[in-house]
Amino acid sequence: MAPQHPLVVNGETVEVDVTGMPSLATVLRDRLGLTAAKVACGRGECGACTVLVGGRPVMGCITPAVLVREPVETSEGLAAESADLRACFADTGAFQCGFCTPGQVVHATALLRAGLPPGSEERQEHVRHAMSGNICRCTGYQAIVASVCTVADARETEQAS
Repeated sequence: MAPQHPLVVNGETVEVDVTGMPSLATVLRDRLGLTAAKVACGRGECGACTVLVGGRPVMGCITPAVLVREPVETSEGLAAESADLRACFADTGAFQCGFCTPGQVVHATALLRAGLPPGSEERQEHVRHAMSGNICRCTGYQAIVASVCTVADARETEQAS
């Protein structure tokens, strides 16, 4: 019998086969059919495979699934929470080919949950630095940073009313 490991993925407990020490990204994509996180570099350098583990962004391609003990959230599981962010990405051209978008949105969701510093320049610099591990070859990042900041502003305004 293949070794099984329990994971909580998007709120659902699943038992996954961990034969051969698969990465979290492999388990999510190939065994659970959650294909939003992309495996591009396979070395934890590009961020296309970003998922949240215990609310923190991690590179799924270099995270052994057998070591994951905290809940995992994927782009699919964050769809409702990130709807405004994804809409803003679309409106501003923050994604073009779309390959890196799920990882960008997942990481940005974690940033928005944690809260961004006040002040336009400080906020932009914080987002730029925090998301520097999510590579995009199409956009030049300005629209991505602007989208995250715009959504943060809108959510803060909504909470204040």
